[in-house]
Amino acid sequence: MSILGAGHAGTAVAADLSLRGHEVTLIKTSHAMHDENFNYLLENDGRVCLVEDGKKQWANIAHITRDLSCLGESKIVIIYIQSNYHEALIKRIRPYLRNGQILLLNPGYLSTAYVLKHCSDIDLTIVEAQSSFIDCRIMEPGIVKVLFRNVRNPLGIHPTNHSEKVKAMLSQLGFPFVYLSSVVDAALHNPNLIVHTVGAIMSIPRVEKAQGDYYMYREVFTPSVWRILEELDNEKMNVMEKLGCKRVSYVDACKYRNTLDDSQEAKDIFFWYANLPNPLKGPTVVDSRFISEDVPQGLVLLEALGLERKVETPVCSGLINIASAALGRDLRLEGRTVKRLGENILERIFKGIEEEKCANEN
Repeated sequence: MSILGAGHAGTAVAADLSLRGHEVTLIKTSHAMHDENFNYLLENDGRVCLVEDGKKQWANIAHITRDLSCLGESKIVIIYIQSNYHEALIKRIRPYLRNGQILLLNPGYLSTAYVLKHCSDIDLTIVEAQSSFIDCRIMEPGIVKVLFRNVRNPLGIHPTNHSEKVKAMLSQLGFPFVYLSSVVDAALHNPNLIVHTVGAIMSIPRVEKAQGDYYMYREVFTPSVWRILEELDNEKMNVMEKLGCKRVSYVDACKYRNTLDDSQEAKDIFFWYANLPNPLKGPTVVDSRFISEDVPQGLVLLEALGLERKVETPVCSGLINIASAALGRDLRLEGRTVKRLGENILERIFKGIEEEKCANEN
C-alpha cells in the first residue's frame, strides 16, 4: 500500500502498518513541511520510533520516496495531506491510478467529489474517514509520539455497491473500522469542522497574547463558547438531515470514536479528551490550519450545502466572516463551494445516499 503525505499522521500510520507486517510506501508530496523528518527516514532506511504509553517500538517503513508513480503498484492508497491540497494532488496522481484501487482520504471533507471530477474514467473505490486513525506528533526526526487512538474509525464508501469487497480488504489493515451510510456522513462528521473552527476563532485574542503558550482544548470551551459550538453543530445536523443523513451530534460522534464505554455522557468524553495528560500546545498562530484549512474546507462546504438545500446556517456564515476578517482574505474564495465541487457530481453522491437508504429499508 502507499501513503501520500509524510507528516505527523502519515508517518505514524506508515510505521504502525509496518509493525503489523504490511509493506508500505511512504511518499512525500511536497517540500512544505516535515522535510527534516523525511530526510532522516531516507537516510535511515525508513526506521522510525513510535512512542506510546511510555513504550518505544521501532518500525522500518519499506519504501521512502517522492516518486508518485510508485502508487500505481498499490491496492490501497491513503491520502494523508491537508485537505486544502486534495484537488491539486488528485490531479497530480491521476496518471498513476488504475482500475480496482481503493483511495482512502483521511479525512476527506467530501474530496470524493474531486476524485469523481478528475478521475471519472478510472474504476476507483473512494473511502473517506472522519478523522485520523492516530492522534500523534513528530517530536524529532524519526520519533513520533502517539497521543491517542480511536477505538472506532468511521468510514464512508463510494460507490456503496463496492462496500463488501472493500470492507474485506480494509479489514486486513488491523484498524477498528466501522462503516457509515455514505461519504457525506464521514465528511460532515469530521470533528475539526466544529471543534477547530469554533475553538480557534474564539481563541484569536488568547493566541496572539500568549505567543505560543496556549492549550486550546483546555482553555477555550467555556460555557458561552460551548453554546456557540452547539449552535454550529445544530446547523450541521440540519443540513445533514436535508441530505438524507441521520442527526448525530458532534459530541455523540466523538464518543462513538473515542470510547467503548456507553455509560458515560458524550459531553464528558469531550472534556476527558481535552484534559488528557501532557497536552500539546496550540494553535500558536492565528493563521493555523485550524482556521486556514477547516474554515474554507469545512465551514464553507457546510454553508454551500446549506444554501443548496435551503437550510439557514447563520452561525456558520458568521464564523466564516470573522475568520476571513481576522486573516485579511476571503476564505470563501479558497473553499469548497457547490460550483467548485461540481453540482452534477454532488447529485451523484447524494443519489447514492437515497439508494442506500432504500436498500436498507427493503
